[in-house]
Amino acid sequence: MKKSLQYVLRDRVTQATLGTPERSFNWVTAGFFLLIHAGALFAPFTFSWSALGLMLFLHWFCGCLGVTLAYHRLFTHRSFNVPKPLEYLLAFIGTLNLEGGPIFWASWHRRHHAYSDTSKDPHDSNQGFMWAHMGWMLYSYPEWDGFENYSRNVPDLAKDPVHRFLDRYFLLPTIALGFLLYAMGGWSFLVWGIFMRIIFVWHTTWLVNSATHIWGYENFKVKDHSKNLWWVALLTYGEGWHNNHHAQARSAQAGVMWWEIDVTFWVIWILEKLGLATDVQRTTRPVK
Repeated sequence: MKKSLQYVLRDRVTQATLGTPERSFNWVTAGFFLLIHAGALFAPFTFSWSALGLMLFLHWFCGCLGVTLAYHRLFTHRSFNVPKPLEYLLAFIGTLNLEGGPIFWASWHRRHHAYSDTSKDPHDSNQGFMWAHMGWMLYSYPEWDGFENYSRNVPDLAKDPVHRFLDRYFLLPTIALGFLLYAMGGWSFLVWGIFMRIIFVWHTTWLVNSATHIWGYENFKVKDHSKNLWWVALLTYGEGWHNNHHAQARSAQAGVMWWEIDVTFWVIWILEKLGLATDVQRTTRPVK
């Protein structure tokens, strides 16, 4: 297996971005998070079984394919390769979760792997559950924020004009989807397909940063606090096998034991069988 990106990144991050950064509370981000959560408060008044089914489908479609498979395993770790048209489609799906564009997301996550559970880690779990879960995102970091800063960590994506476009205008696909869902099913589809689905994707994604760095078991000895946590793995299509992932970050396969269900890897395996995924990296080191 090729050298893990968590070590490669150590040589790519410039001295200007090292250490515990200065930070200030970001009222715009806080207000945006509050707005999305407020929209979900209308869920009990707009419930329908079709809207619930839509939310669950979009949670898999946008969360599994967009965040777990595309943003994480494909863009951050380059665990496999796909043809460019499919790569762009997956990046587009990733923007529908309002977690930022592909360059932004991959940059912050590569930093996490390079400095996991240290003061240089954006969501250092040593600062507590809520900080690792979402607190870190409520602040601005002058040394880390801005395209010119964070794009240095992702030169492979930053040179691509399509990814740069999606990174800059990542809000637009969700706005368009919102209009489409409203046209299809009114307020019920809008509330459940956008607001409820997004906060569900957000908090399940964030549990990987928080819960799996606090609770669970280890298959591998690593230098950080990453753990395997079954219920997070079920909610995130395999991302909860986080100790396995931190031990071999470039592997496309997070679950290594027979009971460690990894839905995302099943999708990658199907793409491989169809000839759409190549150079698929797998776990090669035995569990200790």
